[in-house]
Amino acid sequence: MIVGSRKPVEEIAASIENYCNVLVVGCGSCVTVCLSGGEKEVRKLVQELAVFPDYKKFPPVLKTSTIARQCEFDLVKTFLEIPPDTDAILSLACGAGVQILADVFEPIPVIPALNTTFLGAADEPGIWREKCRGCGQCVLLYTGGICPITRCAKSLLNGPCGGTQGDQCEINPEVPCAWVLIFNRLKKQNNLHLIEDLKVSRDWRPGGAKGPRERRRTGIGGSAGD
Repeated sequence: MIVGSRKPVEEIAASIENYCNVLVVGCGSCVTVCLSGGEKEVRKLVQELAVFPDYKKFPPVLKTSTIARQCEFDLVKTFLEIPPDTDAILSLACGAGVQILADVFEPIPVIPALNTTFLGAADEPGIWREKCRGCGQCVLLYTGGICPITRCAKSLLNGPCGGTQGDQCEINPEVPCAWVLIFNRLKKQNNLHLIEDLKVSRDWRPGGAKGPRERRRTGIGGSAGD
């Protein structure tokens, strides 16, 4: 899931203070799960913005809405209605959701209320940790389901490095060395032979190094059928 963190209320207030009527839109997907962008968080943010004391002018009129997913063009266009007097939209979604709203409701400005941080998962209640970089060439088959691109500070494909101390990362001693985790996992699986195969230098183009990526599924919308 995509994890996001809310921007400071001071930054958000400064970004909307030049508008009169702002629609605050929540997203019911990833950011709802990580408690930063759902309907509850929309209400809380509006309450904070309504009493924020440092507007240079009058505070804008704030209205609210929440949609299941902001990252789908057709869903937003069909189901998200905005009041006719809206002169800005404040989005509590990931960066993809912000850009979809900006495309659908152009030229109305769409302002992000969140910082999109990483692709992660909940290891324990209330704690989300980064798990994936979306690199386009998944190696989890060979690393026991532990991603070295994300969880190794140096993104090493053949590790560990020489700086590992006491099974901890030399970059951040509070973080376990990813390659120690990989070794121990493969050992438990009786798959240590996988770590002996040296991985060649990666082609980073599938990970976005040649520009924005896309995935096309056939038989949907205007795409060709199977």
